[in-house]
Amino acid sequence: MISTYKLGTWISRFFVYLLLVILLLIVIVPVWLLLVNGTRSTAEINQGLALLPSTHMAENYNLLLAKGLNLPQGLRNSLFLAASSTFISVYFAFVTAYGLVVYSFRGRKQISNFIVVLTMIPMQLTILGFYKFMANLGWTDTYYPLLIPLIANAGGTFFARQYLEAMVLHDLIDAARIDGAGELRIFHSVMMPLAVPGMITLGIFSFVGSWNNFFTPFIILSTRSKFTLPMLVQLMRGDAYRTEYGAIYLGLGLSLIPIILVYIFASRYIISGIAMGAIKE
Repeated sequence: MISTYKLGTWISRFFVYLLLVILLLIVIVPVWLLLVNGTRSTAEINQGLALLPSTHMAENYNLLLAKGLNLPQGLRNSLFLAASSTFISVYFAFVTAYGLVVYSFRGRKQISNFIVVLTMIPMQLTILGFYKFMANLGWTDTYYPLLIPLIANAGGTFFARQYLEAMVLHDLIDAARIDGAGELRIFHSVMMPLAVPGMITLGIFSFVGSWNNFFTPFIILSTRSKFTLPMLVQLMRGDAYRTEYGAIYLGLGLSLIPIILVYIFASRYIISGIAMGAIKE
């Protein structure tokens, strides 16, 4: 006979797996519907939902081209911004976090608390002041406002500090100093190799956030040749009677491809990076 303990374990596992399946469906179904709608015409989309692809993908792609949307250029712009912002935010976040974790100085705790507060302030609350400041600098309609402020990325710094607090080896740093290594060399040669899982984890989040960012580029950029892929897809919205929903869904589906590829090739670092950040010495 099955013991009560084993029965309880199986029931617990069943509900855990059931919950995971439900969460998986919540994540997968909207993406699948997006891809399916990219193969349907606007008339078919207006008729209701469908779970199976249709045959209008080529037609929708031709509609994108007919609207004068330079998708390869939008893809290049998005890739440039996503890659540049990822490098800037990850590197400077870990440099800042390294200073907060390794060095002991007056006001360190207050700075760390201030960074936490900054992570709670949404961009929408500061966009007017941010835009005016960028206009005074003459940086509107350029990529500078989308890249330079990431040097002081509060969310990335908070994640990096939590990660480094769990894995920084002060004895190893002291040994490197005794050997005559400078502080930047210690960071680049000693700490960065140890922090690779955390940096890749933060890099994935930064890449996805930059790729999906529509609000800030929409406020800053005005020249079509500088538009990102989400901004170009938004141009497909016409009047209430001529909006080509199939082409819009196809453009959104194409914009998902780089994110999916990045996740596939780097997802194994997410669990290890987050797990390392959760372990204390």
